[in-house]
Amino acid sequence: MTNEERREPLLNKREEKHYYENCPGCKMDLHKAGQTGLPIKELFTIWVVVLGTALPMSSLFPFLYFMVRDFHIAKREEDIGSYAGYVGSAFMFGRSLTSAFWGVVADRYGRKPVIIFGTSIVVVFNTLFGLSTNFWMAVVTRFLLGSLNGLLGPIKAYAAEIFREEYQALGMSTISSAWGIGLIIGPALGGFLAQPAEKYPDLFSKDSLFGRFPYFLPCLCISVFALVVAVGSFWIPETLHNHDSERPRQDSYKALEAASDTKDGNESTPKENLFKNWPLMSSIISYCVFALHDMAYSEIFSLWAVSPRKFGGLSYSTADVGEVLSISGFGLLVFQLTLYSSVAKYVGPVMTARAGGVLSIFLLTTYPYIAMLSGTTLSVVMNVVSMMKNILSISIVTGLFILQNKAVDQRQRGAANGLAMTGMSFFKALGPAGGGALFSWAQKRLDASILPGNQVVFFVLNVIEAIGVLLTFKPFLVETQNTN
Repeated sequence: MTNEERREPLLNKREEKHYYENCPGCKMDLHKAGQTGLPIKELFTIWVVVLGTALPMSSLFPFLYFMVRDFHIAKREEDIGSYAGYVGSAFMFGRSLTSAFWGVVADRYGRKPVIIFGTSIVVVFNTLFGLSTNFWMAVVTRFLLGSLNGLLGPIKAYAAEIFREEYQALGMSTISSAWGIGLIIGPALGGFLAQPAEKYPDLFSKDSLFGRFPYFLPCLCISVFALVVAVGSFWIPETLHNHDSERPRQDSYKALEAASDTKDGNESTPKENLFKNWPLMSSIISYCVFALHDMAYSEIFSLWAVSPRKFGGLSYSTADVGEVLSISGFGLLVFQLTLYSSVAKYVGPVMTARAGGVLSIFLLTTYPYIAMLSGTTLSVVMNVVSMMKNILSISIVTGLFILQNKAVDQRQRGAANGLAMTGMSFFKALGPAGGGALFSWAQKRLDASILPGNQVVFFVLNVIEAIGVLLTFKPFLVETQNTN
């Protein structure tokens, strides 16, 4: 049987769709219709772009405690966590102000320009952050990095458009996998490469650039990677449909029908008010709650790991934190590439998110008691628990990504994901600030009769996670039947 004969049943399902010869979206639909096998090139493109913007987001957490200490802005050791929270929140606060704007830009001018500009911004402001000489310089550079890099919303729309329907879950899994890996490899790089003159005195002297700016090396490495991604992004295809200035060809490009519905083009149906789209809004709200938890956890984990034993911490070095996060990242990568698609296929994104939230609650309950361990036992337990926690968190986020993109058609995916990023970024901005303040407060109540010390920290994290789990049930969360 020839390829044309195999394709014929699909072609007879719908009427012929007009193909606009110079429309990048139509070209992409035609490419998808003729695509066979696993789209390795597209998966790699998405993975690298997302990784480039995820790495700088949390790379500072392992050394942030020491960076703030070196700024000499905190009057007491217990107050370092609060100031660290402000620096950590600046990135997400900036993103919350501009994510909707970048979504609209992506819907009007295309996904590709936003991707190129966003990765270029990482190169500039992540480098400047590594050269920060005071607290306010660190806050401002992180704020500008977040507000001017708006590609995460458009890249989710891009992934929904570049893959055939059978690879949609894999595409969204690739985004969350790269995001999760970035949130782990970033801190791992920060942990291993910060303060190089102290860790690797044979390679870096205290009088060198990296000795005078002890937190510049990890930022520089990430910026170099982002520069490579920015240059490579000039060769990625655009996916946005543009039919305004062209008359359609009447040729028989019926293969397009195998890849997309007519509403994925700029056809005549009016745009829906996103705020009245409850399947979209309910998934965004649930996503925001889990995002608040994840960002607060990331801030608290690093502060808890490096804080002294007398405050209930683990007394880890930045290298120790980097080791834990590296192992977690490897485990997460294996899970996302081998197991997640099968789990999502048979269980569904909602049940995956729900189960991940419940298991996370049980896992976090053990953290205060892990601090009582030491030596090899502590190392093994911490690595296993951290890996499990990150796998559960990324499974939740991936499921909600899928629900959000199913809730809207292509013309509104950029705006919808921008709206999701606005809400998520606002809640994630609260995470480090709230987590840092909570952590500092907990260190001042070590002798409390109820939930002393870090027990109250992980209790609050569990309350937030429990709220997120409740929001995954009907009637709050509504799952759309739309698959485009």
